[in-house]
Amino acid sequence: MALRTGEHGVRAADLAAQRAALVEFAEEMYGSLARCDQRAKGEQYVRGLLLEGRRKSIEPMAARLPDGDGQGLQQFITDSPWDDMPVRRRLARRMTAEIDTAGWVVDDTGLPKDGRFSPGVAHQYCGALGKTANCR
Repeated sequence: MALRTGEHGVRAADLAAQRAALVEFAEEMYGSLARCDQRAKGEQYVRGLLLEGRRKSIEPMAARLPDGDGQGLQQFITDSPWDDMPVRRRLARRMTAEIDTAGWVVDDTGLPKDGRFSPGVAHQYCGALGKTANCR
């Protein structure tokens, strides 16, 4: 699946043209989830992450999706009981097969955050800023 990306994601028209491949990818990644509504929200979440837009939090992503449901996506990410390890393993296997690597570089990347109420935000050292600040 080849998608042209801009500075902040994929254009909606380009993503729509690749919808079948994206659905297939999401089915592969979220196949371990027991419920079909969870698998559907997983596919929506992936589309939301890929679409253009600076903010990749739930509400802005849901607003960009034609079938977006902010409350449903929020529930899927924060409250829905599903084990993320099988999904992570599938993604790791898929990416290892797709990306021919000569080596791996591990870096503790902190993402600067303005507020303190986002999940995982704490006052800590952030390499991207070179100082201690609120980051995830």
